[in-house]
Parts: sequence; C-alpha cells; structure tokens
Amino acid sequence: MTKAILKLETLTCPSCLQKIERGLKQTAGVKKDSVKVLFNASKVKVDFDENQVNLNKIEKAIEDLGYPVISSKVKEGA
Repeated sequence: MTKAILKLETLTCPSCLQKIERGLKQTAGVKKDSVKVLFNASKVKVDFDENQVNLNKIEKAIEDLGYPVISSKVKEGA
C-alpha cells in the first residue's frame, strides 16, 4: 500500500468531509478504512494500491466532487 496526503482548498462544512470520504471509498484501489478527511486542516489522508489506482486518479476523484486539490504527496513503502 502507498500512503498519500492531499491538501485541499479550505473545507467549509462537515458535509463536504462526508462527500469526499464517500467518493474516495468508492474508488477502486483505495483502502476504504484508511480514508481520513481532516476538516480543520483541509487535508485528506488515504492508502491505496498503486497496481489499481494512482495519485492522479485520486486527485481527479476529489476534484470531480468539486474540491480543488492544492498539493499532494506520496509516502512510499507504507
């Protein structure tokens, strides 16, 4: 599994957090119980299988929900 941290534009409501969590949990290759949206920090932490999905697809999934990704980084060898 690969770990990623994505910085988003400021989240304005708790329902944003739930919408992002739901969307990522439905993304193939994302470890569902690893998805954590940090509301106050406007960050998303997620573990994923690089054989099934890459960071660009995760970013696109979040952006398709209407939340711009400012930056992202991957921690290898998680």
